[in-house]
Amino acid sequence: MRILFVSSNRIGDAVISCGVLDHLIRSHPESRITIVCGPAAEGVFARMPNRERTILLDKRRFDLHWLALWRHVAVAYWDLVVDLRGSGLAYLVPARRRAVRRRVPGRMFEQYAAVLGIRPAPLPVVWTAAEDRARAARLLPPDRPVIGLGATANWTPKVWPAERFAALFRALAGGPLRGAVPAVFAGPGEPERAMAAPLLAALPEAIDLGGKLSLSEAAACIQRCALYVGNDSGLMHLAAAAGTPTIGLCGATIDRAEEMAPAGRCAAWALAKGPTMAELSVADALAAATRLLGTAARP
Repeated sequence: MRILFVSSNRIGDAVISCGVLDHLIRSHPESRITIVCGPAAEGVFARMPNRERTILLDKRRFDLHWLALWRHVAVAYWDLVVDLRGSGLAYLVPARRRAVRRRVPGRMFEQYAAVLGIRPAPLPVVWTAAEDRARAARLLPPDRPVIGLGATANWTPKVWPAERFAALFRALAGGPLRGAVPAVFAGPGEPERAMAAPLLAALPEAIDLGGKLSLSEAAACIQRCALYVGNDSGLMHLAAAAGTPTIGLCGATIDRAEEMAPAGRCAAWALAKGPTMAELSVADALAAATRLLGTAARP
């Protein structure tokens, strides 16, 4: 069975789509899947089982990237085309079955599942390889809890102040995760490095993982964390999908909080009292993290 799966340009949305992909792989274990995504999201699928190839969709003027993609995929016959972008591509290639996203109410992972009529909606997953897990074991201490801190985002108003991240870490390391070590996660590039720098300065003992990891390595490192706390970003969605207790920090995007909430076995928001990150207090973030850790500790 040959499947064409059109996913997102953004890391977070691509991660959320992996629940549907995991369902397809389990339902059709002999399938061969071609992924279409943006360059930033390529690493989300690097370790995916049954992946035949990945086609990168580089945006071009006048939407000409869709024409370039059509030339790639129209020469094959597809058993299933899944288009989470809601474009017209699925109707322009030979296919036995087509599933195209139309916006419906609900959380994003539920909207994606609705494209194929999957109920209940599967939670997102991450895929890692043995070498990713081995590198994570080398980078993080085996004998102390690690608190992952995601201090960056793709939009500056989504970034929580570094001094509040530091205060939250100290409260957690002195309380429910006594003796914990901080690990600061950030993506590649100078803008990410600049956003993470104030937190690294405030926590000089932190393990600096910024820009040093592939997405699958980041997932493996996050899976070794006792808790991940991060701004609304692709890394936050990766942490939730990895199954690590995850607190997403939400203020500037509070109007979409219900739709874009972190989806995982143990994940929740710490919501600001208004539409800015300045309105999210350390006390409220600590309360959300403490509640979540209490939930994670139950049988």
